[in-house]
Amino acid sequence: MKTKHLCFIGLLFFVISYLFFSHVLPNYQNPIDFGHWFNLIGACFLLSFNDVFFKNRLNSIASVVTTLGVIAHIGLCTIDLIMSSFGNNEFAKEELSKHISNTPAILYPFIIIGPSLLFIGLAIHALNFFKKNTLSSLMVVVGSLAIGFSFFVLKNGICMLLSCVVFALGLGLLLCKNERRKVTDKQNEF
Repeated sequence: MKTKHLCFIGLLFFVISYLFFSHVLPNYQNPIDFGHWFNLIGACFLLSFNDVFFKNRLNSIASVVTTLGVIAHIGLCTIDLIMSSFGNNEFAKEELSKHISNTPAILYPFIIIGPSLLFIGLAIHALNFFKKNTLSSLMVVVGSLAIGFSFFVLKNGICMLLSCVVFALGLGLLLCKNERRKVTDKQNEF
């Protein structure tokens, strides 16, 4: 399986997770929290973007930021999976939420800042293509900003889903155009 295919699998899992988060798909959290499992697996597959694009200084920075974002996403999903394991025990959920909110070593890297690094890292990857693929790059950058805005400010699942679709579509288009460019470059060598 090519790295590009792993990227597409990651994007697919990520969009499916946002379908659960926005409640477009029924949220069957008992006994399995599908939304967070899809998000967790998708984030891990999105690490493949670190290898699929050409290498330069900006790509190196994007790779480090993306990797930190994936690590934070794994932590966030783990916390959310633990939270969902409490089922209907709202008291236990509230106590865990208080504990996390009062623990900056968990709150900032795994809830507030860390997971955003995944979107920032992938947006930095997209900036490599800004001159040749402006629209696709803008879709990734604007989509990543809109995901954060819809989550932290609007607290709106549908806006988050639409932002994720724009984000994923932009990355998918960049993957396809990057592959086409590689084929063209190989043909020109002959």
